[in-house]
Amino acid sequence: MISYPDVEAVAAALGGSRVLRMQVRTVAELSQLMSTGLPYGSLRALASHYPEAQRRGVETMILPRSTAQRREQSGVLSPEESERLERAARLTALAGWVWESRGAAQRFLTTPHPMLDGRSPIELAATDLGARRVEDLLWKLEYSLPV
Repeated sequence: MISYPDVEAVAAALGGSRVLRMQVRTVAELSQLMSTGLPYGSLRALASHYPEAQRRGVETMILPRSTAQRREQSGVLSPEESERLERAARLTALAGWVWESRGAAQRFLTTPHPMLDGRSPIELAATDLGARRVEDLLWKLEYSLPV
């Protein structure tokens, strides 16, 4: 469940209605899209939220290079790849909301953090538990809770 202002921020990170080919307003609509596979363009849209030097790493974390060419040709990610992409988009949207700046959110997501065992938050988005750790840290930062 997405627990911050709105699912539309996640959809925007995935390219919005232009890429998703529909207006996504609810978690159910996003879930429906993911079950059939997000469009390949969503991967490029999310990667555009990151500095040029780190885009390839973000893309590879979600979709290995050996698979990327096939997915680009088919135009659709698998449900499992879509899930990894949605997690990264959710963290991207949440970090943007917490930091209130795309640049600050990028720095947070791509910089190794001591509370995350020296790993960058976007690295941890590859797994559900990793993403939960990053979300927990972001909420603690948002509400000035001890970390």
